[in-house]
Amino acid sequence: MSMNHHSASKRIVLATIGSLGDLHPALALALELKRRGHWVTVASTEYYREKVEGLGLGFTSLRPDWDPTDRELIAQCEDLKTGPEVLLRKLVLPYLRETYDDLLAAVAGADLMIAGELVFAAPLVAEKLGLRWVSMTLSPCSFLSAHDPSLLVNIPSAYRLRRAGWVVNRVILNFGKLVSHHWWEPVRRLRRELGLRTKCDPLFHDKFSPDLALALFSSALAEPQPDWPRHTLQAGFVYFDRGLNGANQNQELTEFLETGDAPIVFTLGSTAVHNPGNFYEVSVEAAKQLGRRAVLLGAKPGAWANSPDILALPYAPHSQIFHRAAVIVHQGGSGTTGQALRTGRPQLIVPYGWDQPDNGARVERLGVGLWLARSEYSKTTAAAALRRLLEEAHFSALSEEIAGRMREEEGQGISCDAIERVGWDQRRPVRS
Repeated sequence: MSMNHHSASKRIVLATIGSLGDLHPALALALELKRRGHWVTVASTEYYREKVEGLGLGFTSLRPDWDPTDRELIAQCEDLKTGPEVLLRKLVLPYLRETYDDLLAAVAGADLMIAGELVFAAPLVAEKLGLRWVSMTLSPCSFLSAHDPSLLVNIPSAYRLRRAGWVVNRVILNFGKLVSHHWWEPVRRLRRELGLRTKCDPLFHDKFSPDLALALFSSALAEPQPDWPRHTLQAGFVYFDRGLNGANQNQELTEFLETGDAPIVFTLGSTAVHNPGNFYEVSVEAAKQLGRRAVLLGAKPGAWANSPDILALPYAPHSQIFHRAAVIVHQGGSGTTGQALRTGRPQLIVPYGWDQPDNGARVERLGVGLWLARSEYSKTTAAAALRRLLEEAHFSALSEEIAGRMREEEGQGISCDAIERVGWDQRRPVRS
């Protein structure tokens, strides 16, 4: 069991709220920290208990207690205009006190806390206890940089001013700060109750740890900017990509891949797949129009069982299939985008919300893919975009070039080295 010379075994709590896209990077770090000899507990939604404990990790429940596969819930959060506000003001912040209480109990006796950005109670717990902590940020758009403006779903028109310079884009962000100020009253109220400083900025400042802020995405997708927090370390993507009960499916997939041309792979990640709309139907029609084979990940097999050129699988690890694809079509979630970039295959991104439109825009600017708004994804538009990605050689060439850079990145190791370097809080006793 390897461990850095300066680090003894510590008790570490990783807290995350959200989808599997939020959980998986936490699991990647948790498993590596455990391998290095630390005692690791994951604090997250009760729904994930079985998955986490099945990996041999400790688990403790963190409210709100919701079902991240709930179709109606996902549909509300994927509304491009209102999704972020719905998630924060209806599903996360009303339960801030419960999250705080659960997290406070979870970190009792811990040496370090690591928290995802939706865990708005994390800075409060750290401040209350004097506990060192590390923040995890998974997407470039979460840094809200004026030097590298993102395509923000609730103010997409501002993206047209991207090239106007950082001063103009700082004004836009400051306006956004003003407009969203009332969202954070639950945070200010709880701070007052706890006797903590009441001046706070949960979205632009507080979600980044002053001890270590991990940017868990590649510099190929977004380079560091001067207005990122001072203690930011851009480690690169961290990957957790394990299937459960996947042996039979994988055998079927292997046979399909070996009996014809490279297929187009269509997938919607871990969240949008529960509210896909007509994505898979349109995708099949587009593939047929191009005369291409297709793999549909996350689709119900029955509907396409009679077509030898279409394979529908409820699940397969991206690492088993992305590198065998002709093109990867996906929703643009951070984890899926990282996996696709690392394989060197061209991409078509169909964003369903959140950071996904920004990731799509970045992939297109890199020259490794294209993106289509979900409302514009039709048989005709999909086929036209896919034809370009298949026939214009520069997409494949640039994709391979970026993948070569990314394969040299060691996000997991760099992150865990940095976590181990964070000065441990000597004021708190370590349980034996």
